[in-house]
Amino acid sequence: MGIVKVYLSVDMEGVTGLTDPEEMHAGKRGYERGCELMTADANAAIEGAFAAGATNVLVNDAHGSTKNLRIDLLDPRATLIRGPGKSQRMAQGLDASFQAACFVGYHAMAGVPHGVLNHTWMGKEIQNVYLNGEVCGETRIVAACAGFHGVPVVLVAGDEAVGEEARELLGDVETVAVKKGIDKFSAELLPPSVAQARIREATERALSRVADFTPYAVAAPYTLGVEWNSTAIAAAVALIPGVKAAGTRHIEFTTDDFTQIMALFGLFATIGGQVACGSGPYG
Repeated sequence: MGIVKVYLSVDMEGVTGLTDPEEMHAGKRGYERGCELMTADANAAIEGAFAAGATNVLVNDAHGSTKNLRIDLLDPRATLIRGPGKSQRMAQGLDASFQAACFVGYHAMAGVPHGVLNHTWMGKEIQNVYLNGEVCGETRIVAACAGFHGVPVVLVAGDEAVGEEARELLGDVETVAVKKGIDKFSAELLPPSVAQARIREATERALSRVADFTPYAVAAPYTLGVEWNSTAIAAAVALIPGVKAAGTRHIEFTTDDFTQIMALFGLFATIGGQVACGSGPYG
């Protein structure tokens, strides 16, 4: 059976042309253009998916407010999940009915020196995230969620560093480097027309050989560990039932249902952001 349904998770830090955090936050300098570039990268993947024979592409806005992708500019053959309050966050809408998942606009995990805008889930508040004891980034978290549903990840597009991370994690996955990091806030960039052509071609290529991919399987039970930068945030999130303190800044949560991991990150972001923002520079 050929490709029917394709899931597309779109983050923003790894989008073509973007290097400045202000370009990714509503009301800041360059944000509107950032949204246009993000949508263009998504459209490139959508075009590649339909060229490979897909009949359904579901796009999930997976960045920040999740209100960044421009629905008026989106390829009309796709549908879009937009807005906050999504229990599965970066994997909202993903289930076993999809034949493949693609990640666009993704970035390297926290601490990668040449990773453009490198972080894991939250930029200032989180030092490291662990899955079953191993440090991981957003690529591994969302790939593990896809694997929980039996869906393989076939494409990861973003900066060069996330491509390296994805290949180490997933093996022969198709990757597209739209920029090469110099430092966290600087990079050598491809022009959008070049980068998006590569995304389109890589998506079509990946989906044309979807049988070569297997879901990324992490053995249950799943233990999520988060090392916070603030003792106050760690103490606050440890009040969530099932979450336990594993140190002054480290918490852990264990479950057999990976959807609970994704949902928990939503709560963490809400609590962590409130504690940090409410505490000013000491958050």
